Amino acid sequence: MKRVVIWLLSGIVTVAVTALVFLPAAWMASLLERQTMGRLTLGDAQGTLWHGSAFVGGAPSGQAPVTPLLPGRFSWRLSPMVLLGQVDAELENPAALSQPVAISGSWRQWQVSPASILLPAERLAALGAPLNTVQPSGQMRLSWEQLLLTRHGGGVEIAGKMNLEMTDIASRLSPVKPLGAYNLAFDWRGREALLKLTTVRGPMLLKGSGTLRDGRLQFSGTAEAEAGQEERLANLLNLLGQRRREGGKDVIALEFK
Repeated sequence: MKRVVIWLLSGIVTVAVTALVFLPAAWMASLLERQTMGRLTLGDAQGTLWHGSAFVGGAPSGQAPVTPLLPGRFSWRLSPMVLLGQVDAELENPAALSQPVAISGSWRQWQVSPASILLPAERLAALGAPLNTVQPSGQMRLSWEQLLLTRHGGGVEIAGKMNLEMTDIASRLSPVKPLGAYNLAFDWRGREALLKLTTVRGPMLLKGSGTLRDGRLQFSGTAEAEAGQEERLANLLNLLGQRRREGGKDVIALEFK
């Protein structure tokens, strides 16, 4: 009887280990959807939970297909040691990431290595008015120093800095192309990031500051045209916000609340 029990337990362990080894990559899609509250998912997932690849897309509504949001396919490697509480993973995408990203730590806290990722400027429209009307285009690169992520309660806290470089930004509503190049700095302090927007070059000048907390953006700033470009940019600037007097000149108030 004892031998039967041992063989039975051995069989159960073998089946469990085999199932874990061959868990489909599609499981990663469920994990990503939960972590992003349904905003993102994986498309065409191939491989296993431990070693697979997919493209990142917006979570589809109804029967709509998953549309890629970022260039290239992301491939990942996840060590089975995660089952024992030790996180050891690597993420690659030569088309979007400047270098492979290493993630290490525990279930509760992990570190993300420095890198940068290319982002489509068209996704700025998802922030709502007035960007969904302006329909911006151009090149964006999000870079970060080493980040420390910590699970706390039902959310994730972040410590570290990021920078969003926006170059050759244009709008289908303006004949002036490009409108300029800009930097948006993120200083993460837990579940809130302090934001600062500055202009690298015009002719449209933007500046301001705000916060990003739990996906909610609060921002206050101004937009104005370089000297000599006021008339050409007047229509676009009027779409961005209300005019106000500041420092003896007219500027457009940028307000996101």
